[in-house]
Amino acid sequence: MSTSELPPRALFAMNPVHLPELFPPRLMARLTDVARIDPALVVGDFTDPAVAATLAEAEVLITGWGCPRIDETVLAAAPRLRAVLHAAGSVRNLIAPEVWERGVSVSSAVQANALPVAEFTLAAILLAGKDAFGLRERFRAEHVYPPPADHAAVGNLGRRVGIIGASRVGRRLLELLRPFDFAVTLYDPYVDAAEAASLGVTLVPLDELMRTSDIVSLHAPDIPETYRMLDRRRLSLMPDGSVLVNTSRGALVDPDALTDELVSGRIGAVLDVTEPEPLPADSPLYRLPNVFLTPHIAGSLGNELERLGRTVVDELVLLGAGAPLAHAVRQADLVNSA
Repeated sequence: MSTSELPPRALFAMNPVHLPELFPPRLMARLTDVARIDPALVVGDFTDPAVAATLAEAEVLITGWGCPRIDETVLAAAPRLRAVLHAAGSVRNLIAPEVWERGVSVSSAVQANALPVAEFTLAAILLAGKDAFGLRERFRAEHVYPPPADHAAVGNLGRRVGIIGASRVGRRLLELLRPFDFAVTLYDPYVDAAEAASLGVTLVPLDELMRTSDIVSLHAPDIPETYRMLDRRRLSLMPDGSVLVNTSRGALVDPDALTDELVSGRIGAVLDVTEPEPLPADSPLYRLPNVFLTPHIAGSLGNELERLGRTVVDELVLLGAGAPLAHAVRQADLVNSA
């Protein structure tokens, strides 16, 4: 076999704690068939002199959570680098502009990571529509079934669900919502009416979405333009008894305004992300019966991480065959991704 026919030389760059879950033995065996890689070498610091020679030979970086930023310094140390395959979500904070400028291909498992987030959010919406979180708290406290009259506002038939952001997670969620009897609206400044129609939703302004939704679910990217997009005024537009679901980023919501609304009991929330993260120990959100708080678990966890690893191995097969990457990321794609 000539040098040109050899599999690409690759290097792991991430926090090594994630490697066994991303690439369990059966998948690692497949990976070593399609790339020349040392499974025992996982780089967490590109400036480490001990990895300089390996980095200089690397054609592919397989990155993940804990990978240092890939910038012009890394490029200078890796003259043969032609691809970065990210076994995690967004590469917005990982890839410096110089990487794109040099023509290095970038791929991400963000689509694979979007699936469990969308699944988690669907479950949250369905349970919120049944008031499962609130009724659970009441049942735990009173130990009796509420009278039927107390269920008049409960149920998912015709429930109005507002989706903020047609990101990868947002679009996958829209697909998952289709079989249900929801009335779904969407706010996204990058989506026009024709595209919204193709997604099967009604496009509305953000204030209208906040004012008319029983459940609001956040899926916008964490960028300067979306910082605190749900401020005190917009949160006040939510109808009494409505629920905010946030599986995106805590920075999209004014934390003080949200806390005030939740403490008042006027609205409820399902929060997988907060700001700060985690919340301080004395935060009232830990104790409120109208808040269902989880420790940032909507994304890939446990056995779901293998799905991300599989995405990288599939990309390596394509790379070795000289075919286009299936999950290539362009710099322009990062404008509206989450």
